[in-house]
Amino acid sequence: MTLDTTPAGSDADEVRQLYERYYAAESNAKRLEIALEMGKLDGRRHAEIYAVLENE
Repeated sequence: MTLDTTPAGSDADEVRQLYERYYAAESNAKRLEIALEMGKLDGRRHAEIYAVLENE
């Protein structure tokens, strides 16, 4: 069973970019903003997984 429903690497690239931005951020406010983006991405990924599982 495969759960990857997106083009190869797109989520991985986005996660990598978010982590790079997070660690390069110079303020806690900017880190919080990036962390919220990470949460949205995680929510999207979980929604995709649940959608695939419901259709099995």
